[in-house]
Amino acid sequence: MTEITRVPLQPLSKGSVSKIWLGTLVAVLVGGTVAVAARPPLVGVKTLKAGEGSNPTMGDLVMVNYVGKLDNGTVFDQNKNVVMQMQGTIPGFAKALAQTQRGGKYLIHIPAKLAYGDHAAGAIPANSNLNFELEVIDFRNQAEVEMQRRMMERMMRAQGGAGAAPGGDAPAAPGGAE
Repeated sequence: MTEITRVPLQPLSKGSVSKIWLGTLVAVLVGGTVAVAARPPLVGVKTLKAGEGSNPTMGDLVMVNYVGKLDNGTVFDQNKNVVMQMQGTIPGFAKALAQTQRGGKYLIHIPAKLAYGDHAAGAIPANSNLNFELEVIDFRNQAEVEMQRRMMERMMRAQGGAGAAPGGDAPAAPGGAE
């Protein structure tokens, strides 16, 4: 019978097991810190009044009322009944809108990296976090908007073409000069 070469294990010195566990703990803590630091910034959405139904998607047109403020409380923009396409907004605003519902009121916090980043935009300084008071009035997908537009055009034609088509010439004012 052949014998396999045996390698004797050296005994561990006193306290070595503790040092191994301590090293493992330090490695886990360092790894966790790196993971937290590398985490992408998140948009904060706080519901003030719950809405109803589904959430808007990236292709939708959304009608909202909003007030935009900087962290120091300075109002940089506000609008009522404004219609916007979700794809045409800053990334953080689109992410926040995707978490809302029709009829809801929300407080939204957008970190600078998901807003304008290191670029200034009008009254918004570079590296600014943005805060919004937002009310979602309604939203529709592109197909619904297109169908509604076609119906309006048909109604206008049926009424004898009164009014101008979007982008067309406006009708002459009554009693106006030619």
